[in-house]
This record gives sequence, structure tokens and C-alpha cells, in this order.
Amino acid sequence: MLNKFFKIQEKGSSIKTELTAGLITFLTMSYILSVNPMILGITGMDKAALFTATALASMIGTLLMAFIANIPVAQAPGMGLNSFFAVTVVLGMGYSWQFALTAVFIEGLIFLLLTVFNIREMIVNAIPATIKHAIPVGIGLFITLIGLQHAGIVVSNEHTMLSLGSFSDRGVWVALFGLLATGIMLARNIPGAILIGILSSSVLGYFVGKVEMPANGFVSMPASVAPIFAQFKWQEILTFDMLFVVFTFLFVNLFDTIGTLIGVASKAGLIDEKGNFPQVKKALLADALGTTLGAVLGTSPVTSYVESASGVAAGGRTGLTALSTAAFFFLALFLSPLFLAIPAQATAPALVIVGLFMLGSVVNINFDDFTESLPAYLTIIMMPFAFSIAQGIIFGMLGFFFMKLFSGRAKDIKLPVYIIVALFIVKIVIDLYQ
Repeated sequence: MLNKFFKIQEKGSSIKTELTAGLITFLTMSYILSVNPMILGITGMDKAALFTATALASMIGTLLMAFIANIPVAQAPGMGLNSFFAVTVVLGMGYSWQFALTAVFIEGLIFLLLTVFNIREMIVNAIPATIKHAIPVGIGLFITLIGLQHAGIVVSNEHTMLSLGSFSDRGVWVALFGLLATGIMLARNIPGAILIGILSSSVLGYFVGKVEMPANGFVSMPASVAPIFAQFKWQEILTFDMLFVVFTFLFVNLFDTIGTLIGVASKAGLIDEKGNFPQVKKALLADALGTTLGAVLGTSPVTSYVESASGVAAGGRTGLTALSTAAFFFLALFLSPLFLAIPAQATAPALVIVGLFMLGSVVNINFDDFTESLPAYLTIIMMPFAFSIAQGIIFGMLGFFFMKLFSGRAKDIKLPVYIIVALFIVKIVIDLYQ
């Protein structure tokens, strides 16, 4: 039944591979279960309720991706979007978290309309081929940087922005062990290498004091979401500030999602030789529904997760991978002490390895044509350096537009690209005056 519904054999996979890939995806993104409540909690929202809402929103969003789009992509409240929710809207602008939650709900409804009328699909199809080739590479560097940060190998530095972490940190050695062990197992074609690497690193982490065993056991009942459930505030929906907040959520979420879907789908072999992604409309519909339902549950915008690439690297090709990931989010509701005991240093090597896997499409970029290579290069470097998939796409698209326009090759610019660039400029102007 599973094979028939998800077309597993047709995609060259197996049930065992899909289930394992789902577990790996969950492990590499499970940090959101602790990080999202911590970030949104500074607004005064109930942290226990936020943990439950985060797990439920992730589970529901990922189930939607599994059954509607049948692709190995997981969803959860987006990093960056949750910081904008808490730090900019609530702490910076002085609005209540209920105001911010209302903005997320409105954004989700707009996303649904844009998807139904094929506008989001049009944007995906309008992205030039050179940018599509660059997106997986940029995501590879971006996800590598995330992994190195989680490992403690790369840390912030007030003078140089980034610097090498301290080797006196035992967590760094846990991550380096996991990276080397996973690499060796991949070289020897050992099945489940990434998962074995995560588990073996966790065992080492326990012996060096990086894993804290829960004092009250591994099982706990989830907290109620009642304190934050559907807490919308409609009094200020017609203000300019609400327009700014909704537009920012919409803009960042749109291009983060598009970038992630293109990147992950490319590595999963879901994009055809013409650069088309047949399941993109269904995937975008699942994403829009995830954001809308996530707002009802009481969390920031739900988006497709770049860590899904770790499951794809392990062989995940269908929605069964996403279904498996969703099942683990459900278990996390009751086994949160167990899942949260796995240290970030144990999952970090998987992200670094996946970053390597994502670099392959760089060979498809035409480096002999500067109007193609510079936009691709901007896309690649701005994703990790600006710490944003959306910003990478913005710089790449603007670079493509102006390079083609002023090089006498305006005929290479499709009409939708003019519209997309106009939206980028509007966003920049709004940011200047905000």
C-alpha cells in the first residue's frame, strides 16, 4: 500500500530507506523543538505551550508535504522568521505577540491565494536556469555553516565576525569524530552511514559529558497549547505597520521556501532536464497550509526546511520520508527528554556532509558567460554570508536582471523577472523607510 501510494519503487527507493531518511531529517532539524520556544518565549508567550505548538506545527506541515506533494521535504517554524516575529515586531516595534501572530495568519491566507492562482508557481518557473543551478550550491554552503556553528567549530568573533572555535571544547571533538566516521562509512558504502554517524557521536558525547540524561525519565505528557491557540488581534489589521509585517513575513518566507524546494528537489532528482519541478504547486500548497495552521496553533511562519537535504542524501525520494519525519515529531511530543538529549554536535556532521552533496550542480553554471556566472556567484555567496536563502536569491536575481539589461541582452529576461525585480526594489524601499 505504501509503495503504491508514494510510488517508492518507481522513484528508486525502498520503505526501509525512506523511514531511515525520515529519522535523519528529524534528527538534523530537531533543534527547532528547543530553539523556537526559546526565541518566541522572550515575547511573553508560554514556553511549554510553544514546545507543543512547535512539534504539532512541524508534524502537520510535514504530513501535508507527504500526502499533498509526495516529496521528501519536512516543514517547521522557520529560523529567522521566528526572530523577526519576536525581536523586530514584538520587542522592537512594541506590538503584542498576538499582533504578530495575526500577521502570520494573514500571510498564510495570502500564500494560499497566491498558490491557488499559480502566482508562486509562476515565480518558481521564472527563475533563470543559472540561478536554479546556483541555489543548491548556495544552500550547501549555508547548511555547512549551520553545521559548523552547531559543532562549535566556527564561532562568532566581534573583530572578524567568524573564527575557529576552541579545541578545548569537547563538543568540537564529538563533531569532528562524527564527521570523520560518517565520511569513512560513506567512502566504504556502508548503508545508513549518516544515521550511524549521528548515533555514534551521541554515544561519544555521553562519555565526554555533552549528553545530559533526563532526571525524570524519557517520557512526559505534552503541555496544552491553550494559552497561545488562535490568539489573534484584529484591531490593527489596517495599519501600515501590519502591512509592513505581513509583507516582510510573506517576502522572506516566499523566497526561503522557493530556494529550499528547488535545492532539495534538485538533489532528489525531482526536477526534469528542462529545469521544471512538476510537483511545485502541490508543495507550495502544503507550505501555505502549514503556515496558516501553524498560526492557529500559536507559532511563527512554518516553512520548508533545508535540513530535509540530509534525508535526501540518505536516499529519501518520496513523501514517505516526510511521513516518517512527521511521526518522529509526534513521538517528540511524549519523548521530548530523549530527543532533546541528542547534542547539536552529534547532528552537525550530517549537515556538513550534506553541504558537500549539494555542491555538485556548480558544474552546470556557464562560467564563460559573465552575465550568467556573476548572478550565480552572488546567489551562492550571499546565502551563507547573509545567512539567508532569500537574500541569496534576491542578490542573484537582481544581478541577473541588471547584467542582462546593461549588456545588451534584455531578450534573455522573461516578463515575470521584471515583476519579481520590481518586488525586490519595493522591499528594499520599505526597509529604507522602516
